[in-house]
Amino acid sequence: MEVQASFERRQTRRIYVGNVAVGGGSAITVQSMTTTRTADVEGTLQQIYDLTAAGADIVRCTCNELEAAEGLAQIVPRSPVPIVADIHHQYRMALAALDAGVHCLRLNPGNIRKPAHIRAVASECKDRQVPIRIGVNGGSLHPDLYRKYGDKVTPEALVESAQMELNYFAEVDFSDVKISVKASSVPLMIEAYRQLADLTEHPLHLGVTEAGPPPAGLIKSTVGIGTLLAEGIGDTIRYSLTADPVQEAKAGRQLLEAMGLRERKNVDLVACPSCGRAEIDVYEVAEQAMEAFGDKEIPLQVAVMGCVVNGPGEARGADIGIAAGNKRGHLFVKGRNVAVVEEQDMVSALVEWAELIHEQGFEAALAKADIVAAEREAERDRVRLLADQGSDVNMAQQKIALIRNRG
Repeated sequence: MEVQASFERRQTRRIYVGNVAVGGGSAITVQSMTTTRTADVEGTLQQIYDLTAAGADIVRCTCNELEAAEGLAQIVPRSPVPIVADIHHQYRMALAALDAGVHCLRLNPGNIRKPAHIRAVASECKDRQVPIRIGVNGGSLHPDLYRKYGDKVTPEALVESAQMELNYFAEVDFSDVKISVKASSVPLMIEAYRQLADLTEHPLHLGVTEAGPPPAGLIKSTVGIGTLLAEGIGDTIRYSLTADPVQEAKAGRQLLEAMGLRERKNVDLVACPSCGRAEIDVYEVAEQAMEAFGDKEIPLQVAVMGCVVNGPGEARGADIGIAAGNKRGHLFVKGRNVAVVEEQDMVSALVEWAELIHEQGFEAALAKADIVAAEREAERDRVRLLADQGSDVNMAQQKIALIRNRG
């Protein structure tokens, strides 16, 4: 049974990126960034649609040249999600992106440093009611702050950078802001966000910058983002991976679903780690099941278990599952055996029944089943396995005896 998150979230202001709410108790959103040249309108739009399908709520595109701004003018009206323009050294590109109709700007305080330029962009955003993300980055910290804190990046330096930018915004009475203080060091990033959360009510955008390729990048991002979310800190997230950005969107969505912070959108597949009793290659079948479900939006927990002795019981909390036994698969729904299928048909049967449950509900699936026959066959295979392998297939009792002999 899935448990919803009990984390007490930090109270923040609410802003809107297009029609998507960020902060103020709204759902935590997933972001990613395109890797195409923004001037390539069709290629960029295709990636935006791919990211949206993978779970992204907001997508960022670079605006580093006039051709990119011109591309944004064509992309924004056709995008299924709000678009953030990523601005680096040229403040005029921020103004051009606003002319293109983007829903938000991301400004890096370490790159656009002249106060007059910062105020000019904030004033224009205020007039157009477009929010700004202050995107502080440990890799591009303002040189003055770097020197001030001993020629190194510290949590205090990152937070001060964000505060300096907020002060410039305040001079033109602009406060429609979200903030990130990213670093490639997970402990540094976590501490910076903790300090920032104590100082401001602005919504926070979480991420570990330059996390690297999977699996290490996934681990670093999950630890950093997940730790802060568990503390109630964070209103929108991005995984920064050296990989196809679709992986970023999927990872972000999966993290929020796993923590009970967003409703499940796709299958949550669980599988036993396999043991001496398994009658199938659990790893291979689990991979086949993941591939078969693909991007099907079936918000069920699905289990793949290696045997009928322990499988259904261990996966009792799953919505639907399959357990192998005697060259066939025993399908179970909510812990009850409902069908027996040939081994080669296990994955396809799992998908078929999951779709039935999703479309018609559990009662319809149970009504379809010959439960008596299925449970009888499952019991036969369970008894056979126990007779063939014994009750201690992993030889735990022998190990216990060895341990006790050392006493």
